[in-house]
Amino acid sequence: MKKEQILVRITGQDRPGLTASVMGILAKYDAQILDIGQADIHSTLSLGILIRMDEINSGQVMKELLFKATELGVQIGFSPIGDDEYEDWVGHQGKNRYILTVMGRQLEARQIEAATAVIAEQGLNIDSIIRLTGRKSIKNPAKHTRACIEFSLRGEPADRQEMQSKLMKLSSEMEIDFSFQLDDMFRRMRRLICFDMDSTLIQTECIDELAERNGVGAQVRAITESAMRGEIDFKESFTRRVSLLKGLDVSVMQEIAEKLPITEGVDRLMTTLKRYGYKIAILSGGFTYFGEYLQRRYGIDYVYANELEIGPDGKLTGRYVGEIVDGHRKAELLKLIAQVEKVNLAQTIAVGDGANDLPMISEAGLGIAFHAKPRVVANAEQSINTIGLDGVLYFLGFKDSYLGDQGMM
Repeated sequence: MKKEQILVRITGQDRPGLTASVMGILAKYDAQILDIGQADIHSTLSLGILIRMDEINSGQVMKELLFKATELGVQIGFSPIGDDEYEDWVGHQGKNRYILTVMGRQLEARQIEAATAVIAEQGLNIDSIIRLTGRKSIKNPAKHTRACIEFSLRGEPADRQEMQSKLMKLSSEMEIDFSFQLDDMFRRMRRLICFDMDSTLIQTECIDELAERNGVGAQVRAITESAMRGEIDFKESFTRRVSLLKGLDVSVMQEIAEKLPITEGVDRLMTTLKRYGYKIAILSGGFTYFGEYLQRRYGIDYVYANELEIGPDGKLTGRYVGEIVDGHRKAELLKLIAQVEKVNLAQTIAVGDGANDLPMISEAGLGIAFHAKPRVVANAEQSINTIGLDGVLYFLGFKDSYLGDQGMM
C-alpha cells in the first residue's frame, strides 16, 4: 500500500493533554512518527510532527485532526513531504552538530541579529534555540542579572577560524560572550575543572596584598609590570617579588584570607559543580595558604600553588619551598590530575585570566578566559567578560531550572 509523509504543525495556547489527544488520533491509523519537536514560549505552543502513513487514510486523519484542533482552540496546518525531500533532510542529519552559547547581562535583538548573521555567513543551520536562564522580572529585577540562550547548529562552518574571530570581535563590541563547541559526547560529560585563583576565583592578587602589608607594594607592582612587558620571565619575577616579602608576620596571611573578595558567581558555581560530581582543582601561581583556605570553604579536591617559606620566628623568609607553579606546570598538573581521576582530556575544563593560564586553557577540552587580559582572550576559544564566574555553567549546558534558579533572564 502506498505511503506518504505529512508534516503536521500545531500552534496556539498550550494546555495539558493536547499532545496526547493528537497522538490518540494518529495511533488509531497506525501513523509512524518520523520526527517530532515542540517549543513553548510564554504559554504559546509550537508543535511539529512528521508522520508517515498509508495514503488511503491521510484524508481522514487530517479531517479528525482539524476537528480536534477546533475543539482545543489551536491552529493546525499540513504540508506533504515528498520522498526525495525527506531523504535530503535525512542526509543533513549526519552532519556535525555544534552548540553556540550566547550570554550577557541582558540580550537584545541587535546582539542576537549579529550572532545569527555570523551563523548564516558560515552556512550553518539553526536546528533549535533554548533559553538557559530563567525569566527576568520586570518589576523586581535582580542585582546580578544574566541572560543566556543556546543555539543548536547543524553543518560545518565554512571557516571556523574566521567564525571564531568574528564572534570574539562581537563580544568586545556588544558586551556579550560566546562559546562555540562541537556537540559531542565529551561536551555532555565534562568531569574535571581547573581554576586559576588570583583574579579568577578571587578579585585580587594575593602577592600584592602581602606586599602592601609589608610596605613594598610599589616595588612589587613594578616587577609585575616588567614581567608583563616580557622583560623578565615568570620565575625570575616571582623570585624577586617573594624576596620583598621577607619579615612579614604570618598572621597577616590569615587576615587577608578571611577578607578575600570572592568573585561574583563563585558560590553558586562551586555548589553546583560539587552537587553534580565534578572534580575541582586550583592551579595557581599564587600561594598555597590562600588556595587551602578556599579549599576548606568550597570542598575543592586539589590545590597546587606556591609555598612560602616561614621561619621559626613566624615570619616570611623571602623564599619559597618546592617547584614554582608557572604556566607550563599548570598544564602538566591538569594532565596529571586527569590521569589520576581517569578523565579524558576532552572532559576537562580550565579557567583563568593571565598569560600563565594559557597553557592549561589550550590543553583542556574546554578552555575559558575569564575577565582576562587581551592576549589571553585572543588565544582562547571561549571567554567570559560580561557576567560572573557562574557563567561557566551555561557553557556546560546547565539551565537555571536545573539549579532551582528562576527570574534571571
